[in-house]
Amino acid sequence: MSRLLLVIGLGLLCPIPSGAQNTAPRIIAFGAHPDDAELEVGGVAALWAQEGARVKLVSMTNGDIGHFEMAGGPLAQRRRAEVQACADIFGVTTEVLDIHDGELMPTLENRRTVARLIRDWQADIVMSHRRYDYHADHRYTGELVEDAAVVVVAAFFDPYSPRLERNPIILHYPDDFQKPYPFQPDFVVGIDDAVEKKWDCIRAMPSQFADAGSWQARYLPDVPDGPVERREYILEVVKRRYEEQANRYRDRLIELYGEEQGREIKYAEAFEICQYGRQPTIDELKQLFPTF
Repeated sequence: MSRLLLVIGLGLLCPIPSGAQNTAPRIIAFGAHPDDAELEVGGVAALWAQEGARVKLVSMTNGDIGHFEMAGGPLAQRRRAEVQACADIFGVTTEVLDIHDGELMPTLENRRTVARLIRDWQADIVMSHRRYDYHADHRYTGELVEDAAVVVVAAFFDPYSPRLERNPIILHYPDDFQKPYPFQPDFVVGIDDAVEKKWDCIRAMPSQFADAGSWQARYLPDVPDGPVERREYILEVVKRRYEEQANRYRDRLIELYGEEQGREIKYAEAFEICQYGRQPTIDELKQLFPTF
């Protein structure tokens, strides 16, 4: 018996045989800056890579103003090297687009770029920020990914890149913004088995999580002066964030994993299903994601 999946925006019904699930999914995760995708999906990316899935993390800007003591080309090169170190830790692929930090715009050219990246990767799952965020680069990353949802399957949009046969699943990272509506934890994944790789990635990005001139050191309260103490303090803040995320969505973890395992999970990454992508069932997501 077949399931009928609606290709949103094109009015096409694509029959997908029941049980014909890709056991090695292809995932592309977009972040506004070099560190965003690594921070939001690093744990599950590492778990996917361990299972043989193909994962790519894309930075939409080069991060060249995301520091208080350096900027421009030297900072962009440094941040590119940092996310490459993270990719090596996770076992994934990375790419940083050469767009200035703070200058990402939802243009047709950038929509084509995002669509090509999704198509070239032949992605089953696409991840990004929501379009509701304090930072314009975050907002426009979400907008560009959502705007690519239809055109990635359109035969004559950028016809020289290989179109997808069906819309990918689009998932958004969590945030704390309440308007126009708050983040909904549709799917929450325990990352305890890969969490040390995530912490190693944070250590590999000192421009964001260790330098005295880093964004975190500038705005977190009571940051120590010593470089080692400062790095470990900021890392503990990051750890608490993902521990708090597991606790905040504990009921959802129990629903997904069962009572015993759901209560034991210490660290988690959460995702919201975007209505513009293909609408998966929870059982399908469990087949696509690691740890289930």
